[in-house]
Amino acid sequence: MSFFIDDDRPIFAQIAIRVENDIIEEILKEEDQVPSTNQFAAYYNINPATAAKGVNLLVDKGILYKKRGIGMFVAAGARSRLLEDRKKQFDEQYVKPMLQEAAKLGITSGQVIELIRKGERGQ
Repeated sequence: MSFFIDDDRPIFAQIAIRVENDIIEEILKEEDQVPSTNQFAAYYNINPATAAKGVNLLVDKGILYKKRGIGMFVAAGARSRLLEDRKKQFDEQYVKPMLQEAAKLGITSGQVIELIRKGERGQ
């Protein structure tokens, strides 16, 4: 699992994003157990309540579920739900603003597509 604490987001949100990324990248699969809040707290030297807040965000979204007395696990369908959410976020955060800026500059959608293709080819 990869994780870097950065100052831009609250630590609990970073923990949630870390787990989400690990699910999307299939490091964690459906029914896999995720680290406990105490493990997160010890590893990153943070308060267990902060770690729990991050994990509980994912429980609230239906991405994780608790097996009483055992721990937290990845829910069935979690990856597909996360991918759908991330695609919507990508559209809102990147595609729509890019197209709005392109329109301001007089760049057609065809020209945007060509710019993307050039970027893929490394030109």
